[in-house]
Amino acid sequence: MALTFELTKNEKGEFYFKLLASAGGTLLRSEGYNAKASANNGIESIRKNAGEDGRYELKDASDGRPFFNLKASNGQVIGTSPMFKDEAARSAAIAEVKSGAAGAAVSDKT
Repeated sequence: MALTFELTKNEKGEFYFKLLASAGGTLLRSEGYNAKASANNGIESIRKNAGEDGRYELKDASDGRPFFNLKASNGQVIGTSPMFKDEAARSAAIAEVKSGAAGAAVSDKT
C-alpha cells in the first residue's frame, strides 16, 4: 500500500493534512491553514521537497525522543513528524517519506 495524504478540517474551520505511512501511522503533519487551497499547496510542497536530503531537519524533543521537520526551499517548516522511539525509527520514517511522498494520493475528509 502506498502513502496517503489525509486532508481534514477541525471544528475551528482550519485545514490540516497528515502524510500516512503504508502501515497506517502518521509520518508528517502540517500546521493549520485557513484555506483549503493553502493546505493543498502545503501538500504540493511536501511532494516537491521530500526527495531532497537537505530539506530534513533532525531534532530531539525535550525528553530526548527524535523527530524531524521537513522544510521548503525557503526554510519554512512544511511538515513535522511525530516523536519516535529511537533514531533508527526516525531514519526509517524519513526514508519512507523520501520514497513515497511525491506519488501519494490525497484522501479529502473535509
